[in-house]
Amino acid sequence: MLPLHPTDSGHRHSPYHATSLFALNPLLISPELLVKDGITGGDHPGSFPPAGVEGAGLFREAPLKVELLRAAARENRCGRDDSGFGRFRAENQEWLDDYALFSAIARNNGVDWSAWPRGIRDREPAVLERVQRELEEAVREEEYIQYLAFTQWDSLHEHASIHGIRIIGDLPLYPAYESADVWSHRDLFWLDSEGRPTAVAGVPPDYFSSTGQWWGNPIYRWEEIEKQGFSWWKDRVEHMLRLFDCLRVDHFRGLQAFWKIPAGAATASEGSWVRAPGQALLSHLAARLPSLPLIAEDLGTITPDVRELMAMFGIPGMRVLQFGFDGDPDNPHALGAIGEDSVLYTGTHDNNTMRGWFEEEVRPDQLERIAAALGKVPSSAEIAREMITLALESPAWLVVIPVQDLLCLGSKARMNVPGTTEGNWQWRLRPGEPRADYWAWLREKTIRSGR
Repeated sequence: MLPLHPTDSGHRHSPYHATSLFALNPLLISPELLVKDGITGGDHPGSFPPAGVEGAGLFREAPLKVELLRAAARENRCGRDDSGFGRFRAENQEWLDDYALFSAIARNNGVDWSAWPRGIRDREPAVLERVQRELEEAVREEEYIQYLAFTQWDSLHEHASIHGIRIIGDLPLYPAYESADVWSHRDLFWLDSEGRPTAVAGVPPDYFSSTGQWWGNPIYRWEEIEKQGFSWWKDRVEHMLRLFDCLRVDHFRGLQAFWKIPAGAATASEGSWVRAPGQALLSHLAARLPSLPLIAEDLGTITPDVRELMAMFGIPGMRVLQFGFDGDPDNPHALGAIGEDSVLYTGTHDNNTMRGWFEEEVRPDQLERIAAALGKVPSSAEIAREMITLALESPAWLVVIPVQDLLCLGSKARMNVPGTTEGNWQWRLRPGEPRADYWAWLREKTIRSGR
């Protein structure tokens, strides 16, 4: 799954610009379940157009959903009569207090906390105490909305577990700058005296961008994090492993070395690699957790020391089938190079769909290699299923199939185009998808491949 953290319209609701790395996104709460569970009577403002209808989508629905959730919180006196809410607050106080206050302040001041009044920005104790009193009801609403989100998620996770389904979560390396995490833990990030980043995260020029990718997230002061015994990171990973059965660590190589871009640079290409204490961090995590159910997102420029770190802790890496047909004899994504210790994707959320890639991006030399692997030149309608079959029959420990590829959809169903900010993160399934015949086909292929 993509990250389930709260998002912000200023970053076009990218799940990799989270306003909290601990909270869940309220926009994913099901209004239907709130009605079914008696949380609200259903007399919510506005209406939610069905998926697939022109104008339906996250940006249009977000204000309606927020209004509904706040009304539901008030209807239920923000959990004052709910013992479950009391337990939730007690169990999550370490992050919930800061997140709820941050969200309540942001209602009128925006999420860019560096622009807040100085006393709030700098978390002066007397000022925060006063603001906490003034915004008590708004803070309580935010806490209760998180309770609703976690209650629904826990129910879904338990249902999956009962049916033998494990869920892989996504662990973004960085929070957004405009987040409760950075506001409440300024000492863990490279910021100036005014709270602004002195350097930001990204990656050098790569497959997706000739000038690199400028993510803009603040980067960690790893020496300070290590001095604190990696406590914030350990709390975060432990928290996430209560929500998921396994975690894909996005930009895993950033735990060994990260791309540091000066805040005033013109492009991401002006950055440089800086070492990070990945081995020390993972050692602390391994000592605290009975196992490390992690998958490393190790795409892009990966150095031998990153491979050594993965091997040291038994963490499998990713392979992407779309990258495997360039003819490079050292290509780790080529079919013959995929080993049992890898997780094979037909494509990721950053790739075009398999059909879109085949129709719009495949070169003639790549087409020849695809035809050689399949024993024929596939049509656009066939390519996704043919590639899924190749992936399932590979030695890879695990195969991940984007649902867009299961549905054989073209580039209009693409989730994200790296290096761009418009039109991403908006695609979603229509009601009734995938149909029974798609599941039947996948079941047959799964059985045939022994998975």
